[in-house]
Amino acid sequence: MRKARVERNTNETRITAEVNLDGTGVYDIKTGVGFLDHMLEQLSRHSLMDLTVRAEGDLHIDFHHTTEDSGIAIGQAFAKALGDKKGITRYGSCLLPMDEALTRVALDISSRPYLIWNVTFTRDKIGNMDTELFREWFQGFAQAAGITLHVENLYGENNHHIIESSFKALARSLRDAIEIDPRKSDAIPSTKGVLGGSL
Repeated sequence: MRKARVERNTNETRITAEVNLDGTGVYDIKTGVGFLDHMLEQLSRHSLMDLTVRAEGDLHIDFHHTTEDSGIAIGQAFAKALGDKKGITRYGSCLLPMDEALTRVALDISSRPYLIWNVTFTRDKIGNMDTELFREWFQGFAQAAGITLHVENLYGENNHHIIESSFKALARSLRDAIEIDPRKSDAIPSTKGVLGGSL
């Protein structure tokens, strides 16, 4: 099975992330940020990746470092678990509705990290969490995982629905992209034979 565990320790956070890409969506997540926990649970459940996260951060300052660094740590574990990426489908996309909100995610497990974030909010906070921090999580994850990631909220009114649909659409896209293609299970999905700095 494709599994990995990473520890990320800085002066601001101490984070452990474990992933099993061939799991069933089992999660055990404690970051100290309730809404972030809820979103990471959605990521696990709808991607079918098993995910365990433990984070201790400088929450007395704000949620920024814990949010960003959890994205980085999960991304690192994801990339480590993928290994050489042999046989993966590589691409994934999802158009995901959640009540009045509709969000589109498209991604390429390319080893060329890039984030396009076309998501706006009408509130500064969801619960106690600054809405601007969600971009930081997606940026940290995309960079560390080596993913070209496009996230676009097409429309919506409820800020909770907008961000939850973004995480769920990411999850479903990852689920498709990491699947092993039985027709090419022994090959890197690139005409160049490598992924990373190439097409």
